Amino acid sequence: MHAMQYELTLPAAYDMGIVRDRVARVGGLLDDWDGLGLKAYLIRERGRHGSPVHQYAPFYLWNTVEGMNSFLWGGGFQGLSDDFGRPSARQWTGLAYEEGRGSRARYAVRRRQPVPDGGLLADVAADAVGEVRRLAAEDGALLAAAAVDTGRWELVHFSLWEHDAPRADGEVFEVLHLSAPGRDRLPRGRQW
Repeated sequence: MHAMQYELTLPAAYDMGIVRDRVARVGGLLDDWDGLGLKAYLIRERGRHGSPVHQYAPFYLWNTVEGMNSFLWGGGFQGLSDDFGRPSARQWTGLAYEEGRGSRARYAVRRRQPVPDGGLLADVAADAVGEVRRLAAEDGALLAAAAVDTGRWELVHFSLWEHDAPRADGEVFEVLHLSAPGRDRLPRGRQW
């Protein structure tokens, strides 16, 4: 499993209806993308759920590197780049994934944190796996995942929720659409 996200931070006066309309128009284009586990079309709006910014920030869980590369290099990413400019696409290697019992993704929580210096990396990874299990077991959780960027030594925790009071720390996003053609093929549990 591979995680990927890019963020488009928009001006404070930007009409977020433009992003909502765009997602309504193109959101279904990845509903059958080969190699994609899921894509959550996420937004934050300034002043809502503690957000200081307007932001469009889709989050992906990929089943295959080929699917991710096909999206980045084969045209899927080009439309966004043409409309907004080409953003930096962050990537993380999967550590853990679990399904919850929620039924519809309405909100997402993302928390990035540095991997602490010192101590055993195996302990850090085990803690991340435990947090994924805890989040997925919470009421209203649809799923939870953790991944690591070893270039920056940064962990990312990502979870989807059916209600607006998620039991997770981090930045809260609204989910405008969820494309999940390969969600059932995302490997469960620890990724090593």
